[in-house]
Amino acid sequence: MSWQHDPQGISNGGYGLYLQPRDMAKVGYLYLRDGSWEGKQLLPPAWIDKVSHATVNMTPLELGLRYSNLFWALPDKHVYMAVGHHRQVIMIFPDLDIVAVTTGRGSFRLGELADFISSSVKSDTALPTDPASANLLANKMRDVSTEKPTEVGANPEMAAIISGKMYRFPPNPINVKSLSLILTDPQPHYDMEAYARDTTKAGSRFAGPIGLDGLYRKGEPTHHGFGERLEGAPRVNAVKGIWQDDHTFVIDRLVLGLGQPRERWTLTFGGEKLNVRADIPERPEISIDGETGE
Repeated sequence: MSWQHDPQGISNGGYGLYLQPRDMAKVGYLYLRDGSWEGKQLLPPAWIDKVSHATVNMTPLELGLRYSNLFWALPDKHVYMAVGHHRQVIMIFPDLDIVAVTTGRGSFRLGELADFISSSVKSDTALPTDPASANLLANKMRDVSTEKPTEVGANPEMAAIISGKMYRFPPNPINVKSLSLILTDPQPHYDMEAYARDTTKAGSRFAGPIGLDGLYRKGEPTHHGFGERLEGAPRVNAVKGIWQDDHTFVIDRLVLGLGQPRERWTLTFGGEKLNVRADIPERPEISIDGETGE
């Protein structure tokens, strides 16, 4: 768990809280039980009641949507919820005695999700156990949560030629000052330096592993992405790369927990020069040119 905060350590309050799904569900359960947790009243019941009877009309966002006390509600569907970035949702159904949690990286109508969940309830009491179906569900979940490697080919001669070279770049929109790929090491990795926002200060350096076998490699938690500083809680960069041809190395990068699509960096080597084309979500493609300077 982490929560974005100011330099004094005070949380932002309204956003930036990073939780595992099970802990998200605990927050929902606190609300489901009218603010009581393990026999202690942590929130006034009147606060919860105001949430469940939200009156601020948010219909322009979605038909029937209401808002109160940092929570959203669909009174007609007898449900209220906390809604985060990319529809990370804690949904509470008081009438059904249910808390549902979703994570994701897209958008959907909250009313549709509420209907899916409420319509799946088949009984007011627990149904008989069904080991076969439980195993089927567990296997499906295991399958979709297991990373599948992408196809890779043999490394060209260029891999050894460029490995360890430091390519430097003039100021650019993605703030990459220098980049080095170490691909012949037993632990392939990248080493980058970013331009500082304050030109009177030195830029930040950061590094991380690269998967060359079609699988992502996770780095240590960091506040840095590729060339930019990430605000708030530390993120984990997951990176893999493949040679597209003898001169072109393609890097795929995910920021785990951020909920955004992958970035793709296409590196084209020629002599002592390097062109980088960065395909970053919600931004136009960026092309920058650098050279070794050796």
